[in-house]
Amino acid sequence: MTIPPERLDQIANRFAEIEARMASGQLEGEEFVQASRDYAELEPVAKLALELKAAREEVAGLEDMLSDPEMKDMAQEELEALNARIPDLEQQLAIAMLPRDSADAKPAMLEIGRASCRDRV
Repeated sequence: MTIPPERLDQIANRFAEIEARMASGQLEGEEFVQASRDYAELEPVAKLALELKAAREEVAGLEDMLSDPEMKDMAQEELEALNARIPDLEQQLAIAMLPRDSADAKPAMLEIGRASCRDRV
C-alpha cells in the first residue's frame, strides 16, 4: 500500500492547525478539551506521516547521489535500507489512520466476583 504524498501533507497540515489553535490561548472549556483529544489522537499519526515523508525525500536525494562515483556505494547501501523500511512505515501509518471505535473513549468498569466454596462443588 502506497500512501500518496498529498495525504501525508493533509495529515501534517491538520496537525499543525490543531497545534496552532491550542497555542493561540483562545480555546476555553469544551473547545480546549476537544482540541486536546484531537491533538492526542492525531499526534502519533502525524509523527509517522512526517517520518515517511522524510524517508521518501531522503530516497530522492540518495538516488541523485548514485551518479557520483565517489558516493555511489554509500548511497546504494542507504537506499537499500530505506527502501526496506518505507513499506513498514506505510503499513504502520495505514494502521494508525484506521478510525477509532467509539467505545474506546468510554470508561469501562470491570467487576470481579469471588466464587464461594459451594460454587466449586
